Amino acid sequence: MTDIILSGCNGHMGQNVSAVADEQADVRIVAGIDVNTDNKNGYPVFSSIHDCDIKADVIIDFSSPAVLDDILAFGKEKRIPLVLCTTGYDKDQIGKIEEASKETAILRSANMSIGINILSAILKETAEKLIGAGFDCEIVEKHHRRKKDAPSGTALLLADAVNEGLEKKLDYVYDRSERDEKRPDNEIGISAVRGGTIPGDHDVIFAGTDEVITFSHRAYSRAVFAKGAVTAASFLKDKPAGMYSMKDVLG
Repeated sequence: MTDIILSGCNGHMGQNVSAVADEQADVRIVAGIDVNTDNKNGYPVFSSIHDCDIKADVIIDFSSPAVLDDILAFGKEKRIPLVLCTTGYDKDQIGKIEEASKETAILRSANMSIGINILSAILKETAEKLIGAGFDCEIVEKHHRRKKDAPSGTALLLADAVNEGLEKKLDYVYDRSERDEKRPDNEIGISAVRGGTIPGDHDVIFAGTDEVITFSHRAYSRAVFAKGAVTAASFLKDKPAGMYSMKDVLG
C-alpha cells in the first residue's frame, strides 16, 4: 500500500487524483493540503503542509509554484519522496528542486501522461533526421481558459525532446509579431491557445517542402494526468534520494 499526501487536493487536478486513487486497491490518499480546507473526499485537509501530522510514503503536488519552498522543506525534513506535477517553475525554483533531490527522491514532470512521455522519446529519435532533411519544427499547444502559464510546460518538454535529439540546438520563439523577415532555420516556434475547457492538446509539426508530418497528443480528460501521477507515486515509494522522471517510471 502506498500512502499519499496530496497537495492541491481540492483543485481540479487534485479531485481527479483523489478519484483515481479511490479506484485502486494499492494506493490511498491519507491527507490533503489546500488553501480550501473543505473535506470533500473523506481524508483530513490542512491549509499548510507543515500542519500535517499524518505519516505518508509519498507527496503528490498539483498546486502552485508559490508553495514549492514549503513542499521541498517538508520532503527533506521527513525524507518523503515528492512527485512534482505543478508547472510554471522559474529557473531558481528548478535549481532548488535539483538541490533538494540530494536529500530525498523527487520526480518532476511537466506532463504526467504516459502518451506524452512516449511521444517525447519518439521525438528524440526522429528529430535529427527530419531537421537534417530540411523540415521546420513548430509546436502548437491548446489548453483551457483557466491555465495561467504559457507556453505550457508540456510544450517546452516536447521542444526539449526535439533539441535533445539534435547536435545543433534550436532556439525557442514565442512571438513573431515584431519581425519582418522570413523564418530562420535555427528555431522552434511555440504557440499557445487558451479557451473553453480543453484539457490539453499538443501538435509537434515538422513542415518540409510539399509535405508535413505532425505528431499529435490529445488529452480527453484530466484523468490521464492523474493516473500518471498515482503510478509515479507508487514507483517513487522507498526510492533513494535523486532526480527521477516519467522515463524511469515507464522503464
